[in-house]
Amino acid sequence: MKFSDGYWHMREGVHPLYPAQVHDHTADRDSLMVYAPTKRLEHRGDTLNRPLVTVRAESPMPDVIGVTVSHFSGEVSRGPFFELSTVEGAASVDGLTLTSGSLSVRFQRDPWRVEFVAAGKVLTTSGYKAMAVIEDGGLHYVREQLTLGVGAYVYGLGERFGAFVKNGQTVDIWNADGGTSSEQAYKNVPFFLTNAGYGVFVDHPGLVSYEVGSEAVSRVQFSVAGQSMRYFVIYGPTPKEILRKYTALTGRPALPPPWSFGLWLTTSFTTSYDEQTVTSFVDGMAARELPLSVFHFDTFWMREFHWCDFEWDPRTFPDPRGMLKRLRERGLRISLWINPYIAQRSALFAEGAAAGFLVRRPDGGVWQTDKWQAGMGLVDFTNPAARRWYADKLRAQLDLGVDCFKSDFGERVPTDVVWYDGGDPERMHNYYTHLYNETVFELLREHRGEAEAVLFARSATAGGQKFPVHWGGDSESTLESMAESLRGGLSLAMSGFGFWSHDIGGFEGRPDPAVFKRWIPFGLLSSHSRLHGNQSYRVPWLFDDEAVDVLRAFTRLKHRLMPYLFAAAVTAHREGVPVMRPMVAEFPEDPACTHLDRQYMLGDNLMVAPVFSASGETAYYVPAGRWTHLLTGEVVEGPRWVREVSGFDQVPVYVRPGTVLPWGARDDRPDYDYADGLTLRLFEVEAETTVEIPAPDGSPVATFTVTAEGVRRTGRPAPWRVELPGQEPVDVAAGTDFWERGRQLP
Repeated sequence: MKFSDGYWHMREGVHPLYPAQVHDHTADRDSLMVYAPTKRLEHRGDTLNRPLVTVRAESPMPDVIGVTVSHFSGEVSRGPFFELSTVEGAASVDGLTLTSGSLSVRFQRDPWRVEFVAAGKVLTTSGYKAMAVIEDGGLHYVREQLTLGVGAYVYGLGERFGAFVKNGQTVDIWNADGGTSSEQAYKNVPFFLTNAGYGVFVDHPGLVSYEVGSEAVSRVQFSVAGQSMRYFVIYGPTPKEILRKYTALTGRPALPPPWSFGLWLTTSFTTSYDEQTVTSFVDGMAARELPLSVFHFDTFWMREFHWCDFEWDPRTFPDPRGMLKRLRERGLRISLWINPYIAQRSALFAEGAAAGFLVRRPDGGVWQTDKWQAGMGLVDFTNPAARRWYADKLRAQLDLGVDCFKSDFGERVPTDVVWYDGGDPERMHNYYTHLYNETVFELLREHRGEAEAVLFARSATAGGQKFPVHWGGDSESTLESMAESLRGGLSLAMSGFGFWSHDIGGFEGRPDPAVFKRWIPFGLLSSHSRLHGNQSYRVPWLFDDEAVDVLRAFTRLKHRLMPYLFAAAVTAHREGVPVMRPMVAEFPEDPACTHLDRQYMLGDNLMVAPVFSASGETAYYVPAGRWTHLLTGEVVEGPRWVREVSGFDQVPVYVRPGTVLPWGARDDRPDYDYADGLTLRLFEVEAETTVEIPAPDGSPVATFTVTAEGVRRTGRPAPWRVELPGQEPVDVAAGTDFWERGRQLP
């Protein structure tokens, strides 16, 4: 929210109060309370009719400091609240300085100034007229402004499809169903990180307004309605370290099952389909040797006007149990579309209304709308009984043979309602999706086990990364929308989300064959991969024969990469570092990477640059070192920009120098024994390097250590191979745990 009129004045009706000096402070073992009058006190009379701003500093864990700014403390604190982790005794206090790990916050007594300091330097400050409590037209707000240094760039704030660098933007944290072509976002996260060594998380699940180097061009401004606001400064110093600490605070993602990394195919949204259609798709994929892992039934598995009643449409699917059994016998997993809305015609509407399971208006009636489904209501997930009721409806589908759910929607949440638990409607708007996805994910975890739980979710907020996977929402079937989808995914990665996907070819409209074929490598070189559309099918043979070949090649490539990709997934699960990440997250010291948003790192060691032109003309940046093209073997010496033309069967995907790339033995499926028949591909390896090969639960089944002498293996015996660039792979016997460099080369 903007409060000022230029640099010198406030807008009409806006009345700010600024801390002027530290008058007093109190401290205990691990927190500091500072009391700041809004005018410098010259004599006793100045204490009369004079507001105090109260600032509390604390630390939930090392290198993370929370600051709570308050005016009136008697405000009722209504939920919901983010679930945050804490570590006992993370801070110490010395005078007006609180220290946590390597990060300190120090208050200057007079004039007022707050500094965040680490590694001997000031990261950011809140200085003159930065922190404020504000009255505007009878409404109250708390605002903070943190300085933004020269060359400091801001990233994150959720899955945002506009410019990747947020400097100069105004961003409202408010979930909306706005597609990928607007300033709105499905996944709003009140967290940003910078390339200047720190990130900031605002602990408010409702509307948080950001002006990022816009209203005050050398500051990041954020504000919330009410009498208090808490924010956390998180010290890295690197982007990856900031993400590790932020996800330690708000939650790390679960580990998706290996099968979920394979290709998903759907019926698409409003297309006409029945079991015969589904079978023809599956048969067509098999006949063309296109590996398929998951088949998804979108909305019309249920009857029109009944979403959601969780009943198969008997006109098109008379034998769902038998159909699902037949699909599973072909090695497929099954996904079903759901949303948290209950149409009036659904039998569940009357059932849920009578039991108090639907959100109500202040007058006690059920809140309803005709937008989306006629007369629909909204499940009240703040009611534990409603959560059990909803989960039980889904449980019946799991018993029928379904493996997972696409938990769509969750953004259209009204504020003129009353929640079962008395929560604040403004705070619940964004947080609703967290309860929704948590309900579904916990059911999957309970029913199918920890190692099998996975969603395909659209909406989220802070902490939603715990329930993977999320996809990018409704994109257009254009190259421009492909690029905006990538920007959204990279922005979400900088917001702590480890796994992300998108609709290959775009959702709205039928993509031109060139668009579809350019999108395929991007889709298969993402953490998760799905063919999905709106009014047209997405099976590749409907585009052209080359699309079939391109899809086959990149699906099989992804399967070969699974030992590497699943290890990156384990890292995301354990450390919070995303599988897909912006170049600046991996190369924060390279100034050429700060704005790159048309390429990305896939794990630590693969760089992918999707092609965004039908002609294949493309340009991408290669950081320092000798990078090897994974598909062609060509070596490019960086740092430099490369301009080239790529065919539809090619995409720039480069292996980082010093990489030991584990290459799987199978290309027909994503879930297999990654250690059996593994090939270690060595790229410019000079320093000692260790690679772990994960089991489906993430535990290591084999570890390889590469040194100047050779490669040593520990773990379960299995045959393996070593491959050096330009040479044929060398077989190593199952019982042999050491390969000596050069000895077995031809």
